Amino acid sequence: MVFKREEDMELKNPDIRKLKDIKTVLFNDKIYEPEKEIYYMYRGLKKDGNLRYDITVIPSLIINEEYIKTKGHFHKQGHPEIYTVLEGEAIFLMQKGIDPVEDIYIIKAKKGDSAIIPPLYGHITINPSKETLKMANWVSDDCLADYEPIENKKGSAYFYTLNGWIKNNNYKEVPKIREEKPTIDFPRDLGFLDKI
Repeated sequence: MVFKREEDMELKNPDIRKLKDIKTVLFNDKIYEPEKEIYYMYRGLKKDGNLRYDITVIPSLIINEEYIKTKGHFHKQGHPEIYTVLEGEAIFLMQKGIDPVEDIYIIKAKKGDSAIIPPLYGHITINPSKETLKMANWVSDDCLADYEPIENKKGSAYFYTLNGWIKNNNYKEVPKIREEKPTIDFPRDLGFLDKI
């Protein structure tokens, strides 16, 4: 599958994430506009067998000195997933394990770049720019999101702020964050997304 003409795709009826929905995972959870809409998820825009295509739109925003991010989750059965940046820039944070954290790394991606979420890794997407981030993903319809592990720790192991990366003190053992390169060539066969 290749991403083509997403700009022509009509986006309707999104699932809307509000500021109150991510309060529990923020670096500073003092919020003053709990009903503020912060990002939009358009699910099931295309299907390919058992795979689903979604688009997420994350406007530029700073929340108490932290760059806007998705709530973050693990996949209950460990399915992989693939994201592609359609507009703007993204930082994908991948985290394996909760306490201890076995591995944690980021992928910085720009328009046209992709990032594969490996099996058993939780993930969060950050918009670090002044532009709106629009990204697409392919994922198995059987993949179920588990938000609880990250919520229980009040966020991932690191927060990305105006002052850089800050460790989440609710974690005891956290390795140093590292960086990997994005996937430039989108895979021709997405069958691996439906295997666990």
